[in-house]
Amino acid sequence: MTVVDGYFAPDSAVRLVGRESVLMLGGGRALLMQVAHPAVAAGVHAHSDYERNPWRRLARTMTALYSIVHGSREEADGVAEQVRLVHRRVRGCHAGQRYNAFDPDLMMWVHATLVDTGLVMYETFVGTLPRETQEAFYADMKVVARIFGVPKRVLPPTLGDFEDYRRAVLASDELRVGAEARAVAGIVLRPPVPAPLRPGFAALARVTAALLPEELQERYDLVAGRPGRVALAASARAVRLLVLPVLPTRIRSLEPRAGEPVASVPPLRLVATLAR
Repeated sequence: MTVVDGYFAPDSAVRLVGRESVLMLGGGRALLMQVAHPAVAAGVHAHSDYERNPWRRLARTMTALYSIVHGSREEADGVAEQVRLVHRRVRGCHAGQRYNAFDPDLMMWVHATLVDTGLVMYETFVGTLPRETQEAFYADMKVVARIFGVPKRVLPPTLGDFEDYRRAVLASDELRVGAEARAVAGIVLRPPVPAPLRPGFAALARVTAALLPEELQERYDLVAGRPGRVALAASARAVRLLVLPVLPTRIRSLEPRAGEPVASVPPLRLVATLAR
């Protein structure tokens, strides 16, 4: 059985897409997209401990997002309030401009990276999503955004409007990869892990770079080129055909059992363990 008293029905698009634990491997992609915005990068650099423990921020973000998608309303509202409490401290000045975590445009960009990464990761590693499912996923993610506090007025009404917004931001000078973003990228692409794990994380870094929008690959000086595209295609094929079909449900799925807190689902528990 799955949780049925949350914001989303078990057969909703956001739970169909969001139950795949392989999407968690897109956390680095989403973060690099986020910090390509200088104000977001300044906030992450000044108000988080990502340099000492990059896993902690990932664990908090993933647990909050999946609690809203898969949890009860009590869980969802609780984690959303925790996020708001943390964000109240995220304010400051960067390059002569003030920023804070409740800036509607910054909130929208951060949310956009989660929507975009969810769709990209699913279609790359799981399978093709019909357009109507993508549209339903976007509609559900607007609900997630509102729970997190994103103002309705900045949310593009439809998936098509969202795609126009994404293209416009990526093509603009609003995104500028500076020193803070490059520092975050260094941690994301070369995280502090024990030596035996380094080859696997090096492979994940190559995939992360290849998954970034081309505009951001160039700005981060991470242009994947043909080798990166070949590596990504091979990784995606292996995951779809060889890995996902044999993964135990408790590892592949982020759906909690009846009465189980979302944070106790094994993949999320693993990330939380790494964050200690």
